[in-house]
Amino acid sequence: MADAEFSPPASTGPRAVLADDERLMREQLRARLAEVWPELQLVAEARNGLEAVQLVAEHRPDIVFLDIRMPGLTGVEAARQIAQMPPREGDDDELLPEVVFITAYDQYAVEAFEQGVADYVLKPAERERLAVTVQRLKRRLAAREADTPPPADAMPAVPMQQLLHQLSARLSPGQVRAPLQWIQASVGQSIQMIPVEEVLFFVSDEKYTRVQTTQVEALIRKPIKELVDELDPQVFWQIHRSTLVNVKAIAGVSRDFRGRQIVAVKGHPEKLEVSRSYTGLFKGM
Repeated sequence: MADAEFSPPASTGPRAVLADDERLMREQLRARLAEVWPELQLVAEARNGLEAVQLVAEHRPDIVFLDIRMPGLTGVEAARQIAQMPPREGDDDELLPEVVFITAYDQYAVEAFEQGVADYVLKPAERERLAVTVQRLKRRLAAREADTPPPADAMPAVPMQQLLHQLSARLSPGQVRAPLQWIQASVGQSIQMIPVEEVLFFVSDEKYTRVQTTQVEALIRKPIKELVDELDPQVFWQIHRSTLVNVKAIAGVSRDFRGRQIVAVKGHPEKLEVSRSYTGLFKGM
């Protein structure tokens, strides 16, 4: 797991996990972070993507710094797993950590980060640019604490799913599969082929995922975390750990008595709750 020479500091600030397969880069970023954000608690360090996922599951940090290219799992693959990590027992609306990617200069990746929900740090980490990232993170964490939308300059232009899809296509162009077109689902005692474009939303429980169209309610044994990787991220947005909604089927977004965002769906009476990790999808609410 984490290096023997690393020991978490005693602090009361936000908590972070750092993952990079290069020891010198971890040391350099650790030192820079201590300079520009001394309150930050670096609770663990990982040497690859698999360790990063394990440490995030163990420590449940507020922030995770992920090297975009690591052995075992890339930073993008690790981010995918972290985004689908089940919440701690009794906290279905547990917030996902803020993601910051660490990368060598890559114009395409930088352009993707500039419009995405995640921020980035270029290698080697420079104080001035890292300070910008820190200020964005502070604003986003403050908004999370207050349960309000992040400020405009810290808001994503595209959902995390779309950003990760773009980066995956860049890192492994030959491994990107075409989006799923059909769902084979159980309807009563029969199996039915449902065109994905007709699906209004998917909602999962512990064992099954409900597939809802205007006419059909069906069940499949495929969890949301797998569907996220198989569906077109520009069409289906994840709004909760257990819910994917067809963007074209969204009739509107309102707030309930608790202040939580609620999605109304065209052609169906059910209302879908947006968890706190995904409230930035609907900027005006």
